[in-house]
Amino acid sequence: MDNGQMIADTIERLIEERGTNRRAVALAAGMSPTGVRDIINRKTKNPTFANLLKIAEVLEVDVSVIVGGTTPDKPTISIAGKVGAGAHVPVFDIYEKGDGPQVECPPGIGPHGVVAVEVEGDSMEPVYSAGDLLFYSRNGHDSVPDEVIGHKCVCEDTDGMGWVKQVKAGDEPGLFHLISLNPSGTNMHNVRLKWAARVRLHWPAEFARKK
Repeated sequence: MDNGQMIADTIERLIEERGTNRRAVALAAGMSPTGVRDIINRKTKNPTFANLLKIAEVLEVDVSVIVGGTTPDKPTISIAGKVGAGAHVPVFDIYEKGDGPQVECPPGIGPHGVVAVEVEGDSMEPVYSAGDLLFYSRNGHDSVPDEVIGHKCVCEDTDGMGWVKQVKAGDEPGLFHLISLNPSGTNMHNVRLKWAARVRLHWPAEFARKK
C-alpha cells in the first residue's frame, strides 16, 4: 500500500470512529467542501502537510497518526461525578480537572464539549439504573436554555445538588418544576437551578468502558 492510500484509509477510519462525515471535517478544517472527500478518493493524491495538520486537529489526533498510519487511542470523555434523582447527591466537579475517571467515547457521539455523569442509586428505575452513564453538553455554566424545557436533563440546583429530572417551567420566571422519571418518585416544584443540560445519550453500565 502506498503512503497516499494509507493516509486516505486512516482519515476515513477516523471520520467513521468519530461519527462525523467528510464534508463536516473539510469545512471545520477550512478546506473546500470536497477537500477531504478528494483525499479519501485519491483525487488529491499528494495532500499538503498543512491540510493534513488541519484535518488532524479537527479529528483530535496527532498528525503522525494520519501520516504514519498508527492506530490512535480511542477518545475518552470525563466523568464529572455522580447524579441522583431522589436523595441529596452533591456530585458535580468532585474531581480535580483532568484527574477524574474517563470513559471510552461511545459510537455516534464526539468527545468535544461532552461530559458524563454516573447514576447513583435506584431512584431512576426503570429509566436509568445505578452505574449507568448519562452524557450531556453543558453549553452555559449558569443557564437553563429554553430548548431543555420538557426534556430529561442533568441539572444542578442552587444548593449544589445534582439531579436527573424532566425540567418544566415553574410558576414564576427563574423557577422550575423537576419531574421524577420514576412514577413513584418525588417531584420538586419551583426550584431555582444553576444550570440544566439535556441528556444526549444514555449508556448502560454494562457497555461503559471506564479508563
